[in-house]
Amino acid sequence: MDGFIILAQAAEAAPPVEESVVPMDFFWEQVTSLGILEALTFISFGVVCLLYGWRVFKILVVISFGMVGLGLGATLGDKIQGQNSQILGGLIGLGLMAAVAVPLMRWAVSILGAIAGGLLTSGIWYACGLTERYIWAGALIGVIAGGMISFIVFKVAVMLFSSLGGSALIVVGLLALLYLYPETTDDVKDLVYDNRWFLPVALMAPTAVGLIVQNKFIKGSKEWSV
Repeated sequence: MDGFIILAQAAEAAPPVEESVVPMDFFWEQVTSLGILEALTFISFGVVCLLYGWRVFKILVVISFGMVGLGLGATLGDKIQGQNSQILGGLIGLGLMAAVAVPLMRWAVSILGAIAGGLLTSGIWYACGLTERYIWAGALIGVIAGGMISFIVFKVAVMLFSSLGGSALIVVGLLALLYLYPETTDDVKDLVYDNRWFLPVALMAPTAVGLIVQNKFIKGSKEWSV
């Protein structure tokens, strides 16, 4: 907990920056677009990923790569002047990326572990109030460190990306629920936009819990294998 307190103090002491790189508006749009049912679904699925991601990591990897393929395919399809090309491109991209992830499971997990490391270190950069223009430098450190650890200790990659993914789903779901109540709508928005330490701390705290819990579960499960 001392690390989270340091992040908050550093963010408050740092001077405000003029240039904004972190897509806070996009994140807030995702929060405000959820209804009660969707928010509860996010929280429920997030808890499963956070605590039992080591059990279902192969499914999570296929889903993650499939979603990436869906986005890339839809983007490319949108540039083609054809009827329903965006939908078709998205479906093709989803199928291809999901299919590739299955035989290359270890590589896919390592890539997700590296991405998770980059997200964590860029979050620390953002929370400390450092210039957003160079946030890629903080992200690069995490990508390299996360990638190296993921290739050396495979289970760390599994725990890292599943814990961070579950934490993100839980945070988005909880913020969406708070936003739906008129009494807390403005407070939640101010907390997200005006306190740079809030989102990184909100993501890292459950992630740390997930890493600890999953590590205990894995040690106690003799039949678990990668």
